[in-house]
Amino acid sequence: MPLPPLHIGCAGWSLPRTLWPEFPAEGSHLERYAQRFGAAELDTSFYRPHRRETYERWAASTPEGFRFAVKLPQSITHEKRLLDAMPEFDAFLEQAGGLGDKLGCLVVQLPPSLAFDADAARRFLFALRRRHQGAVALEPRHRSWFAPQVDALLSRFQIARVLADPVLFAEAAAPGGWPRFVYLRLHGSPRRYWSAYEDALLERLASRLRLAQGEGAECWCIFDNTAGGEAVGNAMTLARLLQNC
Repeated sequence: MPLPPLHIGCAGWSLPRTLWPEFPAEGSHLERYAQRFGAAELDTSFYRPHRRETYERWAASTPEGFRFAVKLPQSITHEKRLLDAMPEFDAFLEQAGGLGDKLGCLVVQLPPSLAFDADAARRFLFALRRRHQGAVALEPRHRSWFAPQVDALLSRFQIARVLADPVLFAEAAAPGGWPRFVYLRLHGSPRRYWSAYEDALLERLASRLRLAQGEGAECWCIFDNTAGGEAVGNAMTLARLLQNC
């Protein structure tokens, strides 16, 4: 029986000039990036909408098997705070649907001030699942979300709770929610968005991902330490380590 997919990539597809020799010389940044990685997280969708034709162009620029994780707009998560947000969600989903089968995951990042409200969360997740049956990763940042009853609710809707680094709370040190889906967002530590990860940590991470994959979980690992260009190098190292696991 084949193992579930394991996706390694970066937030965006910007290539630091120092690593250009590692990529094909021809093509757009996305086309060149997609020759070395099988996934990317798109977070510009959080800040502004993209036309469906733009998503279609991105999909056409990548090889078969490439997958995008797409972040929900802030109008849903930060302005509406998940309440009565389905008109905005429907518009977003129609746009992102331009990716076709290359839409690999939706990422729902919540504001740090948004505490867990069981009724509001249940209504939002129910409405989301009526519209979208694909993979979804939720990144809460208020401590109240890191509790067994929340994991049970997310599991009911087959939604993963993101493991984000740096870890905000002790309870957030492991992924949660639906156990058949694991999503890691590595922002750089100790300096968020800037710091590179050491090879020793990446070795442990590779083993951890292989273990989760072997236990039947689809896994994503996205590097977001992009401010100084460290994400691409870290992702390349992790991909190489996974080949030896």
